Amino acid sequence: MQDEFYRIKRLPPYVIAEVNAMRAAARARGDDIIDLGMGNPDLPPPPHVIAKLAEVAAKPDAHGYSASKGIPGLRRAQAAYYDRRFGVDLDPETEVVVTLGSKEGLANLAQAITAPGDVVLAPNPSYPIHTFGFIIAGATIRSVPTTPDERYFEALERAVRFTVPRPSVLVMGYPSNPTAEVADLAFYERVVAFAKKHNIWVLSDLAYSEIYFDGVPTPSILQVPGAKDVAIEFTSLSKSYSMAGWRIGFAVGNKTLISALTRVKSYLDYGAFTPIQAAAVAALNGPQDIVAQNRELYHRRRDVMVEAFGRAGWDIPPPRASMFAWAPLPPALAHLGSLEFSKQLLTHAGVAVAPGVGYGEDGEGFVRIALVENEQRLRQAARNIRKYLQSMGVNTPAAKAGA
Repeated sequence: MQDEFYRIKRLPPYVIAEVNAMRAAARARGDDIIDLGMGNPDLPPPPHVIAKLAEVAAKPDAHGYSASKGIPGLRRAQAAYYDRRFGVDLDPETEVVVTLGSKEGLANLAQAITAPGDVVLAPNPSYPIHTFGFIIAGATIRSVPTTPDERYFEALERAVRFTVPRPSVLVMGYPSNPTAEVADLAFYERVVAFAKKHNIWVLSDLAYSEIYFDGVPTPSILQVPGAKDVAIEFTSLSKSYSMAGWRIGFAVGNKTLISALTRVKSYLDYGAFTPIQAAAVAALNGPQDIVAQNRELYHRRRDVMVEAFGRAGWDIPPPRASMFAWAPLPPALAHLGSLEFSKQLLTHAGVAVAPGVGYGEDGEGFVRIALVENEQRLRQAARNIRKYLQSMGVNTPAAKAGA
């Protein structure tokens, strides 16, 4: 009997799982681990959202199958969000579908539009589903940079000229997970023009749309005139409203892609639990204080982390958006590589981070730091890291050792 399945053979070992297993083992021993590895929000959703969940769940008729496409009120709420946030008009019936988080939406759309052998352009490093969703579907990945600059468009042009078959899909995500890079509207305008010229679908992951710093809101690709001709965009309530475990996301945009995703989903799921969808409506339509509060909180954590880690001897570029920092390894320890460095940081400093190589080969030399611990814990992490760096012979700012 065959025990090597086609799609499983295409998936390499998930290196981040090694660090996760070490973290779990350490906690099982009773060790205090400061977990900056997984982007799992530590904040609660707004009280009125939880109240709406409880209210609807108390209704006897709320426990049957829901709607795979999403209940109408939630699709209308997402369309209203795009209108007020981006000035983008969406038809809730044909241009919006509710997904079980943006990750599930991306994976199911990959199944819907990909044939074995198709070529997909995806960033490297990238959030794993951006590549492996299509690899599972049988596609071949051609990597492009994450940096939204001239190099990016040079890579796109090379891909079109030299790839057989020609690429059919371009995946992108800004603010980027893991690199925290951001894109502006001019970048999206060039992407849309390129996609139209070469008949390429564009899949934009905007999961971190509301976590931007320094007063510069992140745009949507759908703000570009004509973008809906070629583009679909994924968003989520996970980070903006601290509802990660609720698994509520959206795909919006091109009607052909929305229709394909909706059809595949109809075979795979009955949608999220109706009370959860009703509570999501309350999140989108209700007071938006939580969004600004979360943004400010992540901003403060970013500043504390950059300052405290810098005084500990590890200089980290401040991210402009997202809940992550993309941190180069300390130069004196770069030879360890991102996986070994992450293991040592966990073992000797009690701090968990995500090795950059887990996001693609171009992620080597970096680790991803999630801002999911409070400011006190971030300062404690800095103190632990300073001691570890000193134990490795790294010169740290001794005069400022009180990190």
